Amino acid sequence: MAANLPRAPYACDAGASRGRLIAEPDSPLRSPFQRDRDRIVHSTAFRRLAHKTQVFVPLDGDHFRTRLTHTIEVGQIARALARALRLDDDLAEAVALAHDLGHTPFGHAGEHALGACMARHGGFDHNAQALRVVTLLERRYARYDGLDLTFETLEGIVKHNGPLEGPLASKPVAPYIAEFDALFPLELATHAGAEAQAAALADDIAYDAHDIDDGLRAGLFDLDDITCVPFIGALLEEIGAAYGALERPRAIHELVRRVITRFIEDVVEETRRRIARVAPTSAADVRNAGAPLVAFSPAMAAADGAIKAFLFSNMYRHEKVMGVWEKASRVISRLFAAFFDDPALMPAEWAGLARSRDGEQRARIVADYIAGMTDRYALGEYARLFGEKVEVG
Repeated sequence: MAANLPRAPYACDAGASRGRLIAEPDSPLRSPFQRDRDRIVHSTAFRRLAHKTQVFVPLDGDHFRTRLTHTIEVGQIARALARALRLDDDLAEAVALAHDLGHTPFGHAGEHALGACMARHGGFDHNAQALRVVTLLERRYARYDGLDLTFETLEGIVKHNGPLEGPLASKPVAPYIAEFDALFPLELATHAGAEAQAAALADDIAYDAHDIDDGLRAGLFDLDDITCVPFIGALLEEIGAAYGALERPRAIHELVRRVITRFIEDVVEETRRRIARVAPTSAADVRNAGAPLVAFSPAMAAADGAIKAFLFSNMYRHEKVMGVWEKASRVISRLFAAFFDDPALMPAEWAGLARSRDGEQRARIVADYIAGMTDRYALGEYARLFGEKVEVG
């Protein structure tokens, strides 16, 4: 079994970690990456994910995915990839568990609305916000703010979508990332280590599989509709050949589990091909390879793109979801304006931070406060300030 094999030479080595901003003695019981994972799991921001939605869909009851359930699913897929590729699965899991800590309430709608509010104040980026959470906003430890995570975990959070500087940059460097990088360099012009690359693909796999699941169960589209995606159509034919006519819930589950399995198997095969071609002998070789080594094959990348295009049209832009989007956007926008104009409307700790600031600094504090809210807390604050109860979902 892969789990019993020695780690690959290109895996990140916990014993040779580049360390933490605030140096600490090693733990006698846990590796540095295990400590990172545990600190993330015990953080306040991680617990809040239980009450932040991923994509608002009109489902009855509690049978929809939250940021927390999505994060756990990403962590499981990341560990599966890391073990098959002989990587450090604790590091892959730590990056996976931290990757959504910077997301706002109300899923994509909340992030879009807060981004619009922050457009004149340095912008809003959920990866940069996750870095703020784990380096600044978690205030639990006696010696420092944040969680004091290792270089390897931090670079995985920041470079979730690839390099941020140089010719390989995937997007501009957010102001806080640049500020932190000046203090604790994260090599923004390179790719992250293989474990972080595995966590990023695990996020894509979980999104595809589980948004299909939620969209089908919410009735936003049906199995016949999604057969227009060739990859999905082939899987449904395979299920029909194996089992005949299944009850709809069983057919959906069979589809979702096959999507995850095929994606994972493809990543492992493609990554092994790339590693054989590049022959990295260290984690540094992975970072400097010029392209991701943990990746989908071209055929599976096309399938991923087709699934995302289908979901964009049939789920994320569905009229029922867009109705929720508009309500959530109004809540975030009005809360931001109110707190920016009068910081005293926020709790005392936040009001004290914002009251003495103006312009971009005050806006950033307000954004930190709103981004940390759960959906229900944001709705409660909206009702308190505006005397209006908004039903979302």
